[in-house]
Amino acid sequence: MDEAIRPRIGVPMGDPAGIGPEIALLAALDPGVAEAADVVLVGSRRVAAAAGRILRQAGRLEGVGDDDLERVLSGLAEVPGADVDPVPYGRIDAACGRAAYACIRASSELALAGRIDAVATTPIHKESIRAAGVPFIGHTEMYGALSGTPDPVTLFQTGRLRILFLTRHLSLQDACRAIAEDRVFRGIVDGIGALSSLGLSRDTDAGGRESCRALLAVAGLNPHNGEHGLFGDEEGRFIEPAIRRAREEGYDVTGPVPADSVFAQALHGRYGAVLSLYHDQGHIAAKTLDFERTISLTLGMPFLRTSVDHGTAFDLAGQGAASATSMKEAVRLAAAYAPRYRAPNPALAGETKRGDAT
Repeated sequence: MDEAIRPRIGVPMGDPAGIGPEIALLAALDPGVAEAADVVLVGSRRVAAAAGRILRQAGRLEGVGDDDLERVLSGLAEVPGADVDPVPYGRIDAACGRAAYACIRASSELALAGRIDAVATTPIHKESIRAAGVPFIGHTEMYGALSGTPDPVTLFQTGRLRILFLTRHLSLQDACRAIAEDRVFRGIVDGIGALSSLGLSRDTDAGGRESCRALLAVAGLNPHNGEHGLFGDEEGRFIEPAIRRAREEGYDVTGPVPADSVFAQALHGRYGAVLSLYHDQGHIAAKTLDFERTISLTLGMPFLRTSVDHGTAFDLAGQGAASATSMKEAVRLAAAYAPRYRAPNPALAGETKRGDAT
């Protein structure tokens, strides 16, 4: 790829006490990542340099010269409030929570100002965030507030399998109770808008083949779609009416498709994405396929955000032992989508129907 047109991907370094600084640095130094993107670390040079020393001592920087390391460090966007010295590796710490949030806020400002093309986040620790007094529980809520986006959309991608979520952090009982026609309909509309924001349509996702039968398939809730009420009636009462309504309004959606087959069918190209009805329904499918390469995307904001789908791994922090596979994949995916990403305009949601790019 021409160096002049490589996307610039900002990588906030996350909780200094976790593995974030190490995997961020490993991704920035990876030749394969460098071919796809210019990585801009967002955080503290001192914390990043300490991570570099840890990685070198652990033998993780073979073939990486001091000049290469300095090149990455010199391109770092220094963030006031992100420096923690000494770093309390593997521990919950309010200063680390404040540092993590400062990096997130700075990356949002850089993206909104057009200085980076997308963000790929490292993990944060919710208890450290809480100890710091930050009024948000997770990345999605933070970026939504910082970008003025009230309802960001979460999409998982593992290889060619894409999964959207109707509900996320609800108990299974509450998630089942949340299934209602209007909610499913809104999930379809928002989901197709999110796919369109990535430049995806039935044709583009199928690569010109006829195998893609719909841009979006809605998963069933009950075993075998409830078998006409034998195992539950939510499909007939709520899900099917919502899909009919969406199709009547021109949305490229089908279903409900039994959950024990829809994810495999989407993986093989029958559908562009699946709307999962509850948290673990989609998480289990993606992470069983490839745990390390399951990447979370946050859509609907003015800029694209991707993320690793693992935690701070306090048991590995400060040892140079963490895998950077997921971080590298998150940066590459951000670089692949960033040039065509267009945030959907909520006012035009009803016009984004057939999966065409907005």
